[in-house]
Amino acid sequence: VQLVQSGAELRNPGASVKVSCKASGYTFINYYIDWVRQATGQGLEGMGRIDPEDGGTKYAQKFQGRVTFTTDTSTSTAYVELSSLRSEDTTVYNCAKGGTWGQGTQIPVSS
Repeated sequence: VQLVQSGAELRNPGASVKVSCKASGYTFINYYIDWVRQATGQGLEGMGRIDPEDGGTKYAQKFQGRVTFTTDTSTSTAYVELSSLRSEDTTVYNCAKGGTWGQGTQIPVSS
């Protein structure tokens, strides 16, 4: 089982970013994909999850309205898109499936 994420992307405040998470080694539609970010000094922060089987989503209240989860079952890839970026969104974003984590994607937000 492996989750491979897209690379780091620098963004300006107010922009959007879309991170991918390509799954392999298991049946993609059978397991939720969770999205988590590493909040500096605060540990891990759950953003929500998506069910690849039907596209059903659950978003953490903090991110509702700014985050969108999608999947492409033809490529076993999950995506998170975060809009209206601000400096405090600068951190590492991870996808996870059970005990397996992607390697993390760093998103610096700076003008």
